[in-house]
Amino acid sequence: MRQPIITLDGPAAAGKSSAARLVAKKLGLRFLDTGAMYRAVTWKARRLGLTDLREIAAMIRSTRLTIEPDRVLCDGEDVTRAIRDPQVTAAVRPIAESAECRAELVRLQQEIGKTGGLVTEGRDQGSVVFPDAEFKFYLDASVDVRAKRRHLETGGDFQAVRGSIERRDAEDRTRPVSPLVRPEGAVTLDTSGLTLEEVVARILAAVGSR
Repeated sequence: MRQPIITLDGPAAAGKSSAARLVAKKLGLRFLDTGAMYRAVTWKARRLGLTDLREIAAMIRSTRLTIEPDRVLCDGEDVTRAIRDPQVTAAVRPIAESAECRAELVRLQQEIGKTGGLVTEGRDQGSVVFPDAEFKFYLDASVDVRAKRRHLETGGDFQAVRGSIERRDAEDRTRPVSPLVRPEGAVTLDTSGLTLEEVVARILAAVGSR
């Protein structure tokens, strides 16, 4: 019997990654960090000095990515720490917004999920990558709550962090390729006043009820 695919979508700092990772662990399913995939190919493009998006898309086709719960490999090299470099973070968006690059990464994600048994998070997982997923969730929280979470992680000026969150929201929702939307049929969870454990409990309850 095929194991299910569970998708968690939502804006930045809504708690998707932490929840998806824990849900996967509790259900004994694989966890797919799609953000790490985009970061890994961005890291490789920078290493190769590639800036042309068509060349980067071609590069992705010949790239071997291994996304493990606590490790990311790019062509066999452990890049877990390297892909979190601020310079990589700053360079991700053009690749994420490129139709050609995104198509290649969506293909890789669908290949990973073709046998099921996957918990995946991002901004287009239930809407574009796995529209037929057995379980879809859309996690959200108020801008202030998300900004506080991100501020605890990164420090700096709170208002600057809040402004960055708002800009990211606007960019994600209006980009021409795979914009952030609530996937059809997704269960919406407002995580503003919930702990991680409470979010996970609600997801597990929804999955178990079916």
